[in-house]
Amino acid sequence: MLPQVPRRDLASLSVGESGDVAGLDGDGALVIRLAEMGFVVGTPVRLIKVAPLGDPLQFSLRGYHISLRRAEAARVRIA
Repeated sequence: MLPQVPRRDLASLSVGESGDVAGLDGDGALVIRLAEMGFVVGTPVRLIKVAPLGDPLQFSLRGYHISLRRAEAARVRIA
């Protein structure tokens, strides 16, 4: 039996940590919007900073910064 690999998403990153987008969870308008913002498979993403109360999170991807709520970031799987 293969060992379980923990699921990683953008919300699990620490400041300065990065990963590549591996996919988007769910369906509907939010997932479409995330893809339109550039969260597509293979895109490198880095967590820049976290707001004082832990929400939102600021990421760097494709040459710009974007802020997402923790629940939205949890929809983006990373490798």
